[in-house]
Amino acid sequence: MKKIILFGATGNVGSYMVKYMSEYFNNIDYQVIASGRRETKVFDQFNIPYISVDITKVEDFAKLPTENVYAVVLLSAVIPSYMSEYHSDKYLTTNILGTYNVLEYCRKVKADRILFSTTVFDISLYEKNGAILSDDLPYNFSYKGDHAVYVISKNTAIELIKHYRQQYGLHSFIFRFPTIYAYSPFPYYYPNSVKTLRPIYRFIETAKKGEDLELWGNPEYATDMVHVYDCSQMFCKAIEANADKEDIYNVGTGMPVTLQHKFEAIIKVFSPKNHASKILYCPEKENSGGFLMDVTKAKKKLGYKPVYTVEKLFEDFRDEMKINRFSDLRLPKSE
Repeated sequence: MKKIILFGATGNVGSYMVKYMSEYFNNIDYQVIASGRRETKVFDQFNIPYISVDITKVEDFAKLPTENVYAVVLLSAVIPSYMSEYHSDKYLTTNILGTYNVLEYCRKVKADRILFSTTVFDISLYEKNGAILSDDLPYNFSYKGDHAVYVISKNTAIELIKHYRQQYGLHSFIFRFPTIYAYSPFPYYYPNSVKTLRPIYRFIETAKKGEDLELWGNPEYATDMVHVYDCSQMFCKAIEANADKEDIYNVGTGMPVTLQHKFEAIIKVFSPKNHASKILYCPEKENSGGFLMDVTKAKKKLGYKPVYTVEKLFEDFRDEMKINRFSDLRLPKSE
């Protein structure tokens, strides 16, 4: 049985990807093994074995299997949105040295392929006037701000992956992430190290109360809204795909969602039927920050078929709020 090792399983994307893979690969061909830094039993519900590994510690890799390792999925990363205090060295330690350690593990166990997640911020300066970003654009990012060292660390990790491909024949699939949507009971992030409620959760809570939603800027401004299970589908397709060369794939949907459409979907799913929220238009206030991703290559080469419309995305949010299956991973432990 071919083994799939998923590093970063305790992250918000990783935890849902483990669930998706447990269902997608529910046969005798593959065994999914989850891995992350913390100790947890949360993946027992999916009958997925879990091994605690800190990718910055070489000795931890001795806990992992050495036979029949086919694919390694590397989602582990230090990212700006979860950095409550800015320490750029953490990007270097985890995103570069950690990647090197994972690549060494791949080499030693003779893994066939590595699947790696990077950031859309490596090409973010192309995002102007609703431009659709293609997979193969050269780097174009800001060397200033809280994302700069993060982007540099991810780009450096990709250079290491290219080396291991050419030197050792390790097949590689690089996936460029915009925002990936998955419900979390911890609704905050840290732009410029300031704890802030994520806008999507603010909109949802406002709609649940039946209060008016302020739509800032142009209602026709559109972005990709990628559900975590569509992202996971792309990874699963890559595990099954023929690997002829190193390639980078945008993660997206090919279904642009306007602000108008997003707000209507939030109201439809979350607002009381007898007291539905209304949209207040505020064109004088700026709204930006999303991306439109060209996913033609993933559809053609991987057979990727996105299924999550924005309505279905928010319906899943609503259902996960009730289940709260990953609360042990997201919420701080009480004293």
